Amino acid sequence: MTSPAAAQTLPDLAAFFDVSLDMLCIRDAHFRFVRVNEAWTRTLGHRIDALEGARMLDFIHPDDLRHSEGRMIGIGPDGEIDGFINRYRHADGSYRSLEWRARRVGDYVFGVARDVTERLAAEAEMAAAREAAEAANRAKSDFLANMSHEIRTPLNGVIGVAAALARTPLRDDQREMVSLIERSGAALEGIVSDVLDLSKIEAGRLRLDETPFDLRAELGLVIDVFRLRAEEKGLDFRVVWEPGAEGGLVGDPLRLRQVLTNLLSNAVKFTARGGVSVTVGCAQGHLSISVADTGVGFDALAARQLFQRFSQADGTITRRFGGTGLGLAISRSLVELMGGDISAESEPGVGSTFQFRLPARRAPLGPVAGRGAPETGDLMERLVGRRVLLAEDHPVNRRVVELILAPFGVELTIAEDGRAALERLAVERFDLVLMDMQMPVLDGLAATRELRLREAATGAPRTPVLMLSANAMRQHREEAQAAGADRHVAKPVTAQALLQTMAEELER
Repeated sequence: MTSPAAAQTLPDLAAFFDVSLDMLCIRDAHFRFVRVNEAWTRTLGHRIDALEGARMLDFIHPDDLRHSEGRMIGIGPDGEIDGFINRYRHADGSYRSLEWRARRVGDYVFGVARDVTERLAAEAEMAAAREAAEAANRAKSDFLANMSHEIRTPLNGVIGVAAALARTPLRDDQREMVSLIERSGAALEGIVSDVLDLSKIEAGRLRLDETPFDLRAELGLVIDVFRLRAEEKGLDFRVVWEPGAEGGLVGDPLRLRQVLTNLLSNAVKFTARGGVSVTVGCAQGHLSISVADTGVGFDALAARQLFQRFSQADGTITRRFGGTGLGLAISRSLVELMGGDISAESEPGVGSTFQFRLPARRAPLGPVAGRGAPETGDLMERLVGRRVLLAEDHPVNRRVVELILAPFGVELTIAEDGRAALERLAVERFDLVLMDMQMPVLDGLAATRELRLREAATGAPRTPVLMLSANAMRQHREEAQAAGADRHVAKPVTAQALLQTMAEELER
């Protein structure tokens, strides 16, 4: 308890009221200011004697008046207000935003207000900037999706016709030229896919699958490809499977292969002599993969920038070897999305080692379907005599499908839009429909939905629908599935992918 002597040394509580940085006030039951402190003058410019005795409502912004009066009336006995904001008129005619905390005691309300004008302006500016950034991000995603479609459509013609041409009798020099066309088309498709992947990662729209897969089978698909590329360059190629690096795991095998593909592609590309080695280990709940080479290498400064977008070890490498500089940036993002980490060590002129580690969850392996490409004779047997409807508005893409299917005895019927396809399906029975996604009159999604509704209403057998589309993003595959398509085949369509997918759906 404070002694009488100590109490005499304390300042008057009225002084505390006046020196407060917050705007303190007392009002009566008629909304009149009974007392205000100096902070009101500092904040709003009104003299104290002009405020005391005046009605609070006379200083409130007209647009806030009704709501403010309602809140004032609503304060019951021992009631309070916390966080209420309204605008009060400044002596210069402008308005300031005040945030209130108030409590009623008897016939009086004791209030504390704080000027939050600048805070609200900053929040509004941040919200506007965030909305503008989100709009820009959506616009970028839409642009990339549209550009992907526009690039993939003619690219489908290039790759499809080249594949069909490769199946015809050719001289050796002609076959070499066709091979160059196919490889160049595949490289261009890879660039388009990299840009789309980066956009999806930046937008937070890239989702990972969680499916059981055979570790050796999935990685073997990539390793075998780059073993051949290394041997073509006269390089040694070594693979080490450590104990435990086998069996089933749960994860996204597509993205795992994508990361390994990027690392092996760089290793083979940047190595002129010596060799490339891959080491795969799986122990103590982690999958570890390292790729080492005896290539050009890079210094410590380049290492700090290596996983950034559009970055390569130095400017001359871009000119010497080509590439977008996106592969490692995408690889790092994918590894981190999968809960892992990736690192690199290198010495200029000696070589480099890239390693990444991921959490590994074991899964039992069921029967694994063969991934080998079916023989031409087998495909002929599975496809010959089948009646197929192709709904495609682009003449080059129609011709590509015709060239791919012609050697296999498929009876192909053409419809130039979704509406024409539905009219054909109403009077004829087809074994399978190849449906383009974007078409005039009626697009492929709408046509497929209408077909499924018609089949349900009439009890007609379900006709398999393969959606062929240059819209290759995941959302487009999901849209195709939601519309009732059985499979989605992204353009550019390769002959092998189209033929095998058709055979699988027809047999199912």
